[in-house]
Amino acid sequence: MAERDEWEPVFRIVFPLSDAEQVMPLYAIDWTRPRVSEAAVATSGILPKVTLSGMDRGQFKELISQAAPKPVTCQDFTVESRTSIRIIPGGHISLCTFFNAFPASYWRRWTQVTSARLTVGVKGKGTLRVFRSTGRGLIYQAGADIPIDTAADTGDTADSGDTADTAGTDYDGEQIINCLVPFEGLMDGGYFWFDAQAAAESDLVISNAAWSVPAVSQVPSGRKSPTQSHMSFAMTTFNRASYCMNQLKILAQADDLRQRIDTIYCVDQGTDLVSHQPDFPSVSASLGSQLTYVRQGNLGGSGGYSRGMYEAVKAGKSDYLLLLDDDAICEPEAILRALQFEDYAIKPILVGGAMLHLDNRTMLYTQGERMDPRRMWNTPALGLDYNFDFAVQTLRDTPERHQRVDSDYNGWWMCLIPLEVIRTIGLSQPFFIKFDDMEFCLRAGKHGYPTVCLPGVAVWHQAWHDKDPTRGWEEYFIQRNRWISALLTYPDQPPRMWLENLRWDASVNLRFLYSALALHTIALKDILKGPQYIVDSLPTKLAQIRAFRSTFSDAQAQASFEDFPQPSRQMSEAGKAREDLTMKDYYRAVVGLMGRCAVSGIKAAGGVLGRRITMPLRRKKGGADAAPAHDAHKQAAVSRPDIAVPAKDASWSGIVLSKLNSALMTTPDGQGVSWVKRDDDLARRGMTENARLTVTIMKNWKKLSRLYRNYDMASCDVWEKIFAANPAVEDNKN
Repeated sequence: MAERDEWEPVFRIVFPLSDAEQVMPLYAIDWTRPRVSEAAVATSGILPKVTLSGMDRGQFKELISQAAPKPVTCQDFTVESRTSIRIIPGGHISLCTFFNAFPASYWRRWTQVTSARLTVGVKGKGTLRVFRSTGRGLIYQAGADIPIDTAADTGDTADSGDTADTAGTDYDGEQIINCLVPFEGLMDGGYFWFDAQAAAESDLVISNAAWSVPAVSQVPSGRKSPTQSHMSFAMTTFNRASYCMNQLKILAQADDLRQRIDTIYCVDQGTDLVSHQPDFPSVSASLGSQLTYVRQGNLGGSGGYSRGMYEAVKAGKSDYLLLLDDDAICEPEAILRALQFEDYAIKPILVGGAMLHLDNRTMLYTQGERMDPRRMWNTPALGLDYNFDFAVQTLRDTPERHQRVDSDYNGWWMCLIPLEVIRTIGLSQPFFIKFDDMEFCLRAGKHGYPTVCLPGVAVWHQAWHDKDPTRGWEEYFIQRNRWISALLTYPDQPPRMWLENLRWDASVNLRFLYSALALHTIALKDILKGPQYIVDSLPTKLAQIRAFRSTFSDAQAQASFEDFPQPSRQMSEAGKAREDLTMKDYYRAVVGLMGRCAVSGIKAAGGVLGRRITMPLRRKKGGADAAPAHDAHKQAAVSRPDIAVPAKDASWSGIVLSKLNSALMTTPDGQGVSWVKRDDDLARRGMTENARLTVTIMKNWKKLSRLYRNYDMASCDVWEKIFAANPAVEDNKN
């Protein structure tokens, strides 16, 4: 155990050396006058409601323009190195940023630490100010201003306030400032950070800044001391060799991080091999024993990560395992922060990182998510929105972002897991993809291992806005694994998923996405086949699903609009504009869908009775359910599309399509277009079968839950057999 006067840096202030113009607002920004939120200082916590009914459009637009924040700027400083910046004369900067604001409230909640010490190297003339915030977003200065003038320094230690002291200058003229900040008012949230201002006549260099904690705060539970803990990595890839290679390069160059790495399990499941990349020999030689290259058949993300878990448990060397996505861009300092936070945690926890957009680098996709147990679906924690842009709004001036976020799970773009947890609860479920991360974290939580998404820890990953699972093969795995996760997580009482299933089926039917409807059916049937089937079909299910889906017209995309007949009208002529739609319009569309399905069922029954019942409906004029006649719609659908639907409108287009027969619909990635066509018979049969299967699952919930839980699909024994049965596919390279 370390001596009581020893401090360990656990949060080093860093700056970007590459892509700085894209990411700088995440690290350092120009200072602006703080904007105190009325909500943050309101004593009641509830503000009076207002109405905008008296405003016209012009007045409303003027109000919005006045309220819009000014863009964040980064002009008062330049980056000197990974750990230093130079502030121009008169410049004023703030480090209340995503990567450089110390998440003190998380350390207060999950460790025994009671204070943190800021150490900063300075050179030049100016002022340093240390701040703290609370969970309400209230900001306080921690101590007095700290004056800096290294040219006039005498070499003596000077008292600079209640919490700060300055050491003498070194041979290079640098002064060291130490500032102790106690953990006060942090129960609900809060950060520590510092701002720096250069004098008008001098620049100011900030270097080697770090937040440290007393080393004795490490939990005295027999675990290794913080500086002795080590971790391994699990990275899995499938024909993304160049991305994975870039990730390995970043890790190979992270000297501080490598001191804590046992090995990186690079699980290659493809035929475009990482080992065939030009830089692989040099990077492999540099990493040496810190790289363990493993090949196996394609078992999806869950199979790749489970292989890393399995190998780490079998090796028995590491304290922790970091799951890291192959196509993410990591910040090495963030990984070290997660590791050291885990070192000091009061009990084993899963430390996750946030996800930043790869194509909009300052935008935070999410910082902690919860699982809605009624829907078995994820939602942002604390009601915080997805997609928050730090280049538009600062952390300091967004009070709700200062709350401590309690998470149910963390996406496996980056997640640190103690090996103790894996030994206790098992590996990932054999899900191939989707819901493996959610289920694992929920399972860990039930065993007393919570998940913490730590601010200042993140990777950049491709966002989801150009994807729509309902229009791809992923829909099968989402629906199947969601239900199985619910069976494993809630053995006694099922969530309200029957209602979600009905809503989901209605949504895809309204958009004529019958491939998605059919994938729902297969998913529900496969659940009823039991866990042995899920395990046995793991390596082959993807190919089966893709082949099956390709038989549907909505899955048959072409590269050009010229491959189809010209739509008969514009989308704007087919119904209300998107901004004018309400939930009533959606409900009318659903009622119309149900009516058409009923007519289809009656018609399918045949005979005179069916014709007599359907005749009045066919003659009905107007109303939401005044769809084209049942016998005629199929012919109309194949002759010419009614409209063309852009990808951005596909999610709500069902309201418009409810009165039409077919449409050209752009694929989510913008690479193709498909012709979706209404088929009331297919819609009726699919919804009826899915309802029947859903009722069967709900009626047998406890029995199915017990079956899946007793099988223990996530055990090392089950996975060992899966790995043995799925060796690597040989590549075609000579």
